[in-house]
Amino acid sequence: MRAIVIDRFGGPEVLQIRDVPKPQPAAGEVLVRVIVSGTNPVEAKLRQDASWAGLKPPLILGYDVSGVVEQVGPGVTDLATGDEVYYTPEIFGHPHGSYAEYHIASAKIVARKPRNLSHEQAAAIPLAAGTAWEAIVRRLQLRIGETVLIHGGAGGVGTFAVQLAKSMGAYVFATASTANVPFLRELGADRGIAYDSEDFAAVVNSETGGTGVDAVFDAAGHDNVGRSIPCTRPFGRIAHILPAGGDISMSYPKNISLLGTFLTRERRRLDEMRPVFERGLIKPIVDQVLPLEEVATAHQRLDSGHGRGKIVLRVAR
Repeated sequence: MRAIVIDRFGGPEVLQIRDVPKPQPAAGEVLVRVIVSGTNPVEAKLRQDASWAGLKPPLILGYDVSGVVEQVGPGVTDLATGDEVYYTPEIFGHPHGSYAEYHIASAKIVARKPRNLSHEQAAAIPLAAGTAWEAIVRRLQLRIGETVLIHGGAGGVGTFAVQLAKSMGAYVFATASTANVPFLRELGADRGIAYDSEDFAAVVNSETGGTGVDAVFDAAGHDNVGRSIPCTRPFGRIAHILPAGGDISMSYPKNISLLGTFLTRERRRLDEMRPVFERGLIKPIVDQVLPLEEVATAHQRLDSGHGRGKIVLRVAR
């Protein structure tokens, strides 16, 4: 089968297309024919050095799948050959990702994809939307009428977070570059803030009458968590998916909860999200569809840290 293999860590040039053996499912596993694979910032980090995830070359990256079940292993009874599915593969200790024509996964993390979405749209969902769901719904437990500040609102995770928070009845502040502020409004943000020309904390405090927001979701990193504390109300919540940067010492006297958020792989979350997509409450933002052979172009965009929504790779010919 065709796959993108890296034999050493480095830049996008290390991503090479190869023919590798087609895997076979063991007990409790399914073999999925990958139609489309998503791309994510974590893959660019792993390409540069995956030792932190217990991985070493040669390995296949890729952590979003939309495809069709090709074969089920012994003991799998809730999925069948021909089922259209989507999921995010395991990373730690698993050197075979979804930049390949076939992928093996535990049946426990594989879910039926939303019926109304194409494979290109579905492949944009599992990791990014799952992360947003984990932060907004499970960790922050956002409620109707609350105010939330979302950092990185135009990115892969942020586009889902903005739409999700708005669908839950929150007033949404979101940050992005000046060029992407109009895009934030298209997503449903009530107030887009240009991080490169505005002081987001000053904007939030001014527009909330000095009370600050109820919750913050940082999908961008840097020192955003520390800089968000002054515009978060006492007893507020801040969820972050990258290490909490900046001065976080004032979170203690304000009784602010800092909620580290890491995506665990599970079918239940994907099943929870499916109705939201099938009803059109949230839409995947697919910025570009590239053939598998052009994965280096996708990684160049990932390395830049800029862009809107997701780039996905069409694997099936």
